[in-house]
Amino acid sequence: MAGAPSAPLGPQVFPVRLPSQVLFRVVTFGLNAFTLRYLSRELIGVVNVRLTLLYSTVVFLAREAFRRACLSGSTKRNWTKTINLLWLTVPLGVFWSIFLGFVWLHLLEVPDPSVVPYYQAGVVAFGLSAIIELLGEPFWVLAQAHLFVRLKVIAESLSVVSKCILTVILVVLYPQWGLYVFSLAQLLYVSVLVTCYVTYFVMFLGSPEATKKSFPVARMKALLPNLVEDETFVNWKEAWLTWSFFKQSFLKQILTEGERYVMTFLNVLNFGDQGVYDIVNNLGSLVARFIFLPIEESFYVFFAKVLERGKNVKDQKQDDVAMAADVLELLLKLVLLIGLTITVFGYAYSQLALDIYGGSMLSSGTGPDLLRCYSLYVLFLAINGVTECFTFALMCKEEVDRYNFVMLALSFTFLCISYFLTQWHGSIGFILANCFNMGIRIAHSIHYIYDYFKESTYRPLTGLLPSPFLVLVYIISGVITGFSEVFFCCDKGWMARLIHVSVGALCFAATIVTMFCTETKLIHFVRSQFLSRYMKKGT
Repeated sequence: MAGAPSAPLGPQVFPVRLPSQVLFRVVTFGLNAFTLRYLSRELIGVVNVRLTLLYSTVVFLAREAFRRACLSGSTKRNWTKTINLLWLTVPLGVFWSIFLGFVWLHLLEVPDPSVVPYYQAGVVAFGLSAIIELLGEPFWVLAQAHLFVRLKVIAESLSVVSKCILTVILVVLYPQWGLYVFSLAQLLYVSVLVTCYVTYFVMFLGSPEATKKSFPVARMKALLPNLVEDETFVNWKEAWLTWSFFKQSFLKQILTEGERYVMTFLNVLNFGDQGVYDIVNNLGSLVARFIFLPIEESFYVFFAKVLERGKNVKDQKQDDVAMAADVLELLLKLVLLIGLTITVFGYAYSQLALDIYGGSMLSSGTGPDLLRCYSLYVLFLAINGVTECFTFALMCKEEVDRYNFVMLALSFTFLCISYFLTQWHGSIGFILANCFNMGIRIAHSIHYIYDYFKESTYRPLTGLLPSPFLVLVYIISGVITGFSEVFFCCDKGWMARLIHVSVGALCFAATIVTMFCTETKLIHFVRSQFLSRYMKKGT
């Protein structure tokens, strides 16, 4: 097998984030942690699961199909008709808000008013917030089509920070307001978001910069619905494309938010357990969003460029096959070790992490067990991300169509398994069902990779086999930190916690040193593909 690539191979793996974007995420993370100490589990469950599901469902059903249709193809089009079509999202949003609002108010279980007050006002406010956000849809699509990336980052950052700050202020000063707090914060969020887009276009349209770019819209009036003489109100080709996407949007939304629909409509968890599950799920997914996702997106592009889709390994350029196999092996080894590290150390430090983040509300009850299981799920996410990244980059259209059919069946199986596992093991059942789902997807991708390379001399799947000595160090570290948690965490004072953290730090250091000694090829790959980019930017 060829040696590890010594130079960066294609797209940047970790996109450089604006300092303001990083700061905004840190600020919101801290504000959310602070807010948790003033709220009940039940209130968090109603807001983060029940009401957020109402908002996301209305917004998704009203605009997803329009976005996909209007962002397809070239930016050179009749934007008047496209904007007219996008304004139809508002009446559609009104319909879904009224219909689903009725379901949320009259057909679903209503929380106890003494524990979660003002539920009806919350349903109305979250439905209204969806409609307000849809008022900015023409502006959003126009910005996306013309790659106004900075506008999106600034608008989302300001809206989320504004929401978090208002939530903290109201929760501290008026805790008795209940869902009024989150209703006002949600309305502020969508108002700031839409205002940012409208303000930008008010300043941009008619400016020298817009003229220089030959921007297709010249004034704000053109962003309102307009009738054109002797022409149809909308582009019927776009309208029919929207209808095609709309028929798919129901299924996609059910599969995307499957867990929350099971919680909401089947009452498998009480509101308190729903709240804890949602927080743990969001915490656990941070690693996937900030580490694994950039790797998957960047190396998908790399594999798609190096190897030709639909061709078997013998028909490819052999130098490219060697490089792709080498990169795939090292990527699998990289994410496997990251996942194993999180799984091993996550088990012993889940309770401490939740106690620091949200206090006893999270660190007692099912919270620690949930995060421990999620640490295992991260390992599945890590492997699945890279294996599917390679598989999707090489599959031909017929293989993709077959895989989509398999995924459809698997998704419905996941919903059924989620229901039965939650009946058996509570909220942990959702994570176990996710592990099962990811395991099947990993098996499919591994089978594809094995078949693809079996007629060659390359065996990239060996990347899933870490050094035996490193595995031994992982086992020893897991045992030591497990005993450390029993003796020092988490109700024995801060000194005992400090000892527990120190034990983990020593075990972690030993694990890293072992990696450097046993996985030299991987270390060289990481240095050349990741670290060199930052060193170049700093010089």
